Amino acid sequence: MSQQGYVAAPPYSQAQPGMGGYQAGFGPGPAQPLYGHYGGPPQAFNGPPAGGAMQSPPPPTSSVAQQPFQGPPPPAIGQPQMAPGQHPPLMSAQMSPPLSPPAGMPPMAGPPMTGMSRPFPGPPQHPAGPAGFQQPGPAGFPPQAGQFGGHMAGPQPGMPGAFPAAPASMAGPPQKKMDLDSIPSTTQVIQDDRVQHGGQIFCTNTRGQVPPLVTTDFTVQDQGNASPRFMRCTTYSLPCTAELAKQCQVPLAAVIKPLARLPKKETPLCVVNHGDSGPVRCNRCKAYMCPFMQFIDGGRRFQCGFCSCVNEVPDSYFQHLDHLGRRVDLYQRPELSLGSYEFEATIDYCKKNHPPNPPAYIFMIDVSYNNIKSGLVKMICEELKTLLEKLPREEGMENSPIKVGFVTYNKVLHFYNVKSSLAQPQMMVVSDTAEMFIPLLDGFLVNYQESSAVIANLLGQIPDMFADTNESETVFAPVIQAGVEAFKAAECSGKLFIFHSSMPTADAPGRLKNRDDKKLVNTEKEKTLFQPQKSVYEQLSKDCVLTGCCVDLFLFPSQYVDLASMADVTSHTGGSVYKYNNFLMAKDGEHFLRDLRKDVQKSIGFEAVMRVRTSTGFRATDFYGAIHMNNTTDVEMAAVDCDKAVTVEFKHDDTLSVESGALIQCALLYTTISGQRRLRIHNLSLNCSSQLSEVYRSSETDSLINFFAKSAYRAILNQPIKTVREILVSQTAHMLACYKKNCAGPSAASQLILPDAMKVFPVYMNSLMKTAPLVGSTELPTDDRAHQRLLVMSLGVEDTQLMLYPRLIPLHSMDANSEEPPAPVRCSEERLCESGIFLLENGHVMFLWLGQAISPDHAQKIFNVPSISHLQGHMLQIVQQRDKAELLFRQFLVEDKGLYGSASYMDFLCYIYREIRQLLT
Repeated sequence: MSQQGYVAAPPYSQAQPGMGGYQAGFGPGPAQPLYGHYGGPPQAFNGPPAGGAMQSPPPPTSSVAQQPFQGPPPPAIGQPQMAPGQHPPLMSAQMSPPLSPPAGMPPMAGPPMTGMSRPFPGPPQHPAGPAGFQQPGPAGFPPQAGQFGGHMAGPQPGMPGAFPAAPASMAGPPQKKMDLDSIPSTTQVIQDDRVQHGGQIFCTNTRGQVPPLVTTDFTVQDQGNASPRFMRCTTYSLPCTAELAKQCQVPLAAVIKPLARLPKKETPLCVVNHGDSGPVRCNRCKAYMCPFMQFIDGGRRFQCGFCSCVNEVPDSYFQHLDHLGRRVDLYQRPELSLGSYEFEATIDYCKKNHPPNPPAYIFMIDVSYNNIKSGLVKMICEELKTLLEKLPREEGMENSPIKVGFVTYNKVLHFYNVKSSLAQPQMMVVSDTAEMFIPLLDGFLVNYQESSAVIANLLGQIPDMFADTNESETVFAPVIQAGVEAFKAAECSGKLFIFHSSMPTADAPGRLKNRDDKKLVNTEKEKTLFQPQKSVYEQLSKDCVLTGCCVDLFLFPSQYVDLASMADVTSHTGGSVYKYNNFLMAKDGEHFLRDLRKDVQKSIGFEAVMRVRTSTGFRATDFYGAIHMNNTTDVEMAAVDCDKAVTVEFKHDDTLSVESGALIQCALLYTTISGQRRLRIHNLSLNCSSQLSEVYRSSETDSLINFFAKSAYRAILNQPIKTVREILVSQTAHMLACYKKNCAGPSAASQLILPDAMKVFPVYMNSLMKTAPLVGSTELPTDDRAHQRLLVMSLGVEDTQLMLYPRLIPLHSMDANSEEPPAPVRCSEERLCESGIFLLENGHVMFLWLGQAISPDHAQKIFNVPSISHLQGHMLQIVQQRDKAELLFRQFLVEDKGLYGSASYMDFLCYIYREIRQLLT
């Protein structure tokens, strides 16, 4: 059934004045682009061949009818123009009158786009077209009483990226502001999905089934495909050919979180033990036994679902088939009936054919002057006294088998013997940092329960031992090297928890120099700011992965520390980077301790190797995460925890079959915290289609934006940021233009038609381009930009979704009789009101915004505190309306114009619409 597309209210044929510097940011594409997702020579943007397989019924779209444009033509040169920020008047959505385009939009320079290629050229810059349209807005959140807005929506005068004001003589009459509810709403999409799927059971017994959104609370029942908590895809229906994939430009990728947490109401993974023979595998492609294997010849042989090879069934694994051709023990064997399960690995899967030892945690504390003076060292030591009681342990175990060790350092390293038989801990100093070695073996890595008294004694003494230090210089690379040597000597894997505050300037390997040159911003050399400085860290990364040494870095800088270099090892070993600028105990202490507790206690696996296998016709080609790769197929991680995700991109190498679909198997070999070698298997079956409409219908915006974020953040290591931004905009326009041309029903040229599954994709893409790594501004600290780039590379789908579209919760609307918080509202200042209290959070920062007219008594009543100031510092930043601190808060209102010249959501839609129209003319 033919449907019209989603039609939004502003005249998309023309971007609004002051739309965020697109003229400078989106110029002509580079002559030799270096970044993209599909190979092949440039080609024209063509529709499907006449009578081809893609002539299919259109998928569901968000749609309304549209009246043709009948307004006046664009004004001639010299006619009055609208002032920046003004919009044409908006009539009642139900009346749907024709809209006149705003006058005075300057033409965009640049050559027209002639086609797509690998990689994709930047978007064209064309004069505005003369068409506009509008539609009834979706059921969104109505504006609240006392709305205000506008005075800080864009860059302020004198700030980078500020928009020039139009001369008074050119300003038209006052215009009504655009209605935000006339364009697709992320909060409404989230709410609709919760209404439809919330609280329900999602059974995984259907191939290519699109799961509920990550923001919806649902229960998964594994019936043959992996839970979406472990694996989500950008689309659950792959195009059958590379040509179709190239045409629609929808990336084919999966975001895999192999050790993801499962809610208590869901069944933990089953562990299968096949004894000394080990798990059954395909002889050709080495895929593990799974529900996709077909048993034949009375159960004596099986055909691999991945490569079609026919294999003999081992005698010990033989079972008869029933009248349907299924094994009679189908439901007694997890590997035959479930999408996710674990095998106990045999000795063949162990390093040097020797069972691994339990891992160890080493806490390495920078005891230089700044850390002692701030009280940080004492805080760490006090926290560890209780935190070590809560080290992770296997289900049913009374105590954790993880061993612990302690190192302090400045220009030299201090190792501590905390053997249980000692009355007092002993310190050994290593001053030769060029040739790092471990001065003791027995007594350095110990069982906490056995040595708890000696450890408590040590943690009490450390702050006093260095209380009078004046040493401000530190080393860094030798600290990591010491951890590697300790794990080698103990023949175990483990994690380093490093607490560091300054750039390592002492004369030692890995010494760094300040290279924070703001003149490089917005130049070809800006990419060097994100690249590690010293090859010593690259070699350290390899050593760490080989040893199974994961590095978690807690940074407390007061100035530039070259995070891109210092965190390089962390970013390749499955570790995490935490950063607390200008650390103050009263302000940041609780935040730091929460991070530390979560980091130490989270479930984790060590010495991990991940392989992603696929059925014939496509293959895994690129991998994004906190990973290391020695070859093109094995993803190596010194450790992988329950929060780490790897995003995998797929490419065609043959035609896919609609009948057999596409299969993915992720196999993770890792060591548990008890020292057992395990294989965790996740299987997923996808549909294949020769109809582009199915590809779009089965797509998932949250997974798409996760892929685009990671691919863009990797690209800025090698390309100018401007080029990367151009490619992001170009691919967005191509995806949506292909949909309109090939999938939507008959519609007016002036309609912006969005796939139902991707109708809020533009707001996420625009938000991504406002993130610090992709904004070329000298106002943004280089370390902050590098930190966000590294952080995102290992995030899962739910984390990137929240980061790119924060929750804005109107706490003043809270129902006193309900335990549920109010529904979030759109992330725009138009939703703020002077009598309101709003909580904004994105998984990394949290703000409490107080309107000018809010009563202090009301705020205190909501939080049940004697004073609102009691909340400050507990991971929460309190912002008063129109205070200076409000500038920081407004950076997270992602539907509005950014502080550094980036576009609003409304303006970004305008620009994308014009690009789509140009591609289709």
